[in-house]
Amino acid sequence: MNSSEHLSTRQYARILKAWVTEIGLDACIYGTHMVRLTKASLIYRRTKNLRAVQLLLGHTKLESIVRYLEVEVDNALEVAEQTEV
Repeated sequence: MNSSEHLSTRQYARILKAWVTEIGLDACIYGTHMVRLTKASLIYRRTKNLRAVQLLLGHTKLESIVRYLEVEVDNALEVAEQTEV
């Protein structure tokens, strides 16, 4: 594979499954979706920047980020009001 080529979703899933299995974790629990959610949650927790998480995940609606991260609505609204777009 050429270094400029992108990984397919399937290739990424295979690589992640092999890595998770190699370190002794259950690949059924630690899949690509869990890694995506964990990364987004960590970014939100550290920055409180919903807009950054929205851009990284490619979501079009802020409400979907709030549901995805299971953020408290009041907290999300407060953070959203402080975030310039």
